[in-house]
Amino acid sequence: MKPFKNVQIVCLLLLFYILAPGVSQGQAPSSKPLRLVVIGSSHGHVGWILNHKNKAEIELAGVYEPNQELVDRYVKNYKLSKDLFYNDLEKMLTTVKPTGAVAFGSIYEHMAAVEACAPKGIHVMVEKPLATNVAHAEKMLALAKKHNIYLLTNYETSWYPVTEKSFQLINDSSFVGKVRKVVIHDGHEGPKEIGVSKEFLGWLSDPVQNGGGALVDFGCYGANLMTYLMKGKQPLSVTAVTRQFKPEIYSKVDDEATIIVSYPDAQCIIQASWNWPFGRKDMEIYGETGYIITENNNKMKVRNKANNKDRYMNLTPEETGVYVDPFLYFKQVIDGKIKTGPYGLYSMENNLVVVKILEAARESAKTGKTVVLK
Repeated sequence: MKPFKNVQIVCLLLLFYILAPGVSQGQAPSSKPLRLVVIGSSHGHVGWILNHKNKAEIELAGVYEPNQELVDRYVKNYKLSKDLFYNDLEKMLTTVKPTGAVAFGSIYEHMAAVEACAPKGIHVMVEKPLATNVAHAEKMLALAKKHNIYLLTNYETSWYPVTEKSFQLINDSSFVGKVRKVVIHDGHEGPKEIGVSKEFLGWLSDPVQNGGGALVDFGCYGANLMTYLMKGKQPLSVTAVTRQFKPEIYSKVDDEATIIVSYPDAQCIIQASWNWPFGRKDMEIYGETGYIITENNNKMKVRNKANNKDRYMNLTPEETGVYVDPFLYFKQVIDGKIKTGPYGLYSMENNLVVVKILEAARESAKTGKTVVLK
């Protein structure tokens, strides 16, 4: 009887271990952490990954940054080891052997990051937009496809519950009917005015490294969102007007841009600015039978002819299924748990259209003519 009792006890202990809440097995990550490196760190948002708390899902394995002043600053501010930093990109990639890389340098430098990573099978996520010009974007996509890697572009508005809810109302329930006009406002008081670092300001206000001023910095949001709402459809034409309201600060790039993106049966007006009295990221969607107006990341109001009264929503990420952590989203894509889709906000296809819109907008603003897309 004693051996039988011992077996019973062991079985009961195993059952308790499996079912009891809070045990270490239940809290373990579903897969190995994503071994991630940072390529360039002059972007003001790099703190998101340098200060990332979820060690079970994301392992920061290396940072390529040739600017020693920046390295010293990050080591001090984020309590990081100097051994984490490299001034030679090729050496870091071959030494660390990461699974993924995130690019936090200038937009122009995105292509070099993909050129270094793609042949090694390293997946890449860049900060918005994908590239400064169509030639770079097309080369990056070709490299990603040739070497079978994911190439994602990260936008803050991709994490917004109102973005996903708007898409659902338009495409899943036809709440507003056919979309006719979308007006998108993005920007803030200006990068210098809000106090970005000198390194970030240096390339944001450079027409080569950034590709433009507010037109690129914030026009890309509207182009990305509209391409998503239109399920990847490329527009017919782009018309843009830019201004320099603060040439004493931004002498080489625009600080104000209005972009009109035309489709066969819809129009999008993108208002990108470094001159807003305060930061904003919101949009208005007007259809044949109703409208959707977003206020910020989680607040919106909707109205249609079936219920001719404003209805206010305060959404959560859980309700809409959006990821508020782009690095975790990147990991889930690499692990095969998420499909970006051909016109998803992060996808290569969407973001190639974005770069085409931005390039056409620059040309239109320069020539004073509407640019017809091929």
